[in-house]
Amino acid sequence: MTIVDARTADPKRFISGATGDWEVIIGLEVHAQVTSNSKLFSGASTKFGAEPNAHVSLVDAAMPGMLPVINLECVKQAVRTGLGLNAKINLKSVFDRKNYFYPDLPQGYQISQFEQPIVGEGKITISVGPDKKGEFEDVEIGIERLHLEQDAGKSIHDQHPTMSFVDLNRSGVALMEIVSKPDLRSSDEAKAYVTKLRTIVRYLGTCDGNMDEGAMRADVNVSVRRPGEDFGTRCEIKNVNSIRFIGQAIDYEARRQIAVLEDGGTIDQETRLFDSAKGETRPMRSKEEAHDYRYFPDPDLLPLVFDQKFVDDLKAGLPALPDEIKSNFINEMGLSAYDASILVSEKAIADFFQAVAEGRDGKLAANWVINDLLGALNKASLDISQSPMTADQLGGIIDLIKEGTISGKIAKDLFEIVWNEGGNPAKIVEERGMKQVTDTGAIEKAVDEIIAANPDKVAQAKEKPTLAGWFVGQVMKKTGGKANPQVVNKLIKAKLGIE
Repeated sequence: MTIVDARTADPKRFISGATGDWEVIIGLEVHAQVTSNSKLFSGASTKFGAEPNAHVSLVDAAMPGMLPVINLECVKQAVRTGLGLNAKINLKSVFDRKNYFYPDLPQGYQISQFEQPIVGEGKITISVGPDKKGEFEDVEIGIERLHLEQDAGKSIHDQHPTMSFVDLNRSGVALMEIVSKPDLRSSDEAKAYVTKLRTIVRYLGTCDGNMDEGAMRADVNVSVRRPGEDFGTRCEIKNVNSIRFIGQAIDYEARRQIAVLEDGGTIDQETRLFDSAKGETRPMRSKEEAHDYRYFPDPDLLPLVFDQKFVDDLKAGLPALPDEIKSNFINEMGLSAYDASILVSEKAIADFFQAVAEGRDGKLAANWVINDLLGALNKASLDISQSPMTADQLGGIIDLIKEGTISGKIAKDLFEIVWNEGGNPAKIVEERGMKQVTDTGAIEKAVDEIIAANPDKVAQAKEKPTLAGWFVGQVMKKTGGKANPQVVNKLIKAKLGIE
């Protein structure tokens, strides 16, 4: 795999327009809800799915005289995430008031961070591909900053013909806003970036990444330019809540801007929404700048200050992250980059695989986890935590294959039995007579019967040795799939006198 500087013009990522090539420039502001039991500045619960306005404290409702108190666990989670992004941790940061009005923002401002965020510059590496040759490309994407801020509430407009409703359950929930540098050059890169970011925070346990619940969403900044020219005017697509929609929104918006520019028009800097039903973006409002929000340090909160030991202690407790685990899978177990990428896509999958592979052939374990287990889970619409088969059971099936007790075909049947009924694989094989036949005499008898019954095929096989496979199939069928395939193959070639 090659490392590519995402900021360098790359012709294979260009978009062809009517008047020539264009390059899309993408930056993402990902809002990730901090995993914590209570909100950023109050003790109200963050549990998802409660009745409207069930988790609202006096602080969240902005009652007069209520003062914010910082949640230390949210601070720790932000630092852990910054460390996971290979970012600079700022030992001093400041909370600011970002002033704007929405009915679901009771304070009339959002407590956020502006000039002095808790986390500074970092980077993550994404894998894009595979290309036509099956190869992946590693691209380094810069992180501009990560800051802590409150979430707003939610306005609901479809419950009454003339009135809107406000649910403040999310008001005050801690968010990490992770801002990328404008290093992304395609919708595929953007999707890979958000996927990787979600994987990292899930490994860290700092955000559950459930986009369908609003725990992670992205503001997508898109502009286009002629290759090598300065950045164009950007438009921001707000609150896109699925990785697939992020890709669709970027592709549409890039094409829209190219069409406007090629027709002689100009791009207005504005905020847009993505309509997933129509697959298009539409204007929402003119784009605000920082000065429009009138940022100033929050007078109710002192600067957030901690020492290096605080950071070092948190770093010491971090789990292994996907890049490290993927490298181990490739270098120590001999897995392909593609298989390793699948296995580290979720921490639970990586943990399951490692339990299966412990003391066993890593490649064989990977094949069974990826092709059989994940395939069965996908077919049943289950995730790995809901698997009816344990790592010990799958490992037991692999052990039986390696011991020669069962063949690969029998193993597939055994997998189905354990998947549907449970039980100990070795005991099932014993009780149901599923052991592979290794008795050469019994197999030879079946081979002789098939050869005797098919003299025409014998003649053909002697002319074309690859037809020996037909005889192997017939013997396996005659023995109910229990004959050892290697023994069968060897006997048939000996009987037919072919190599």
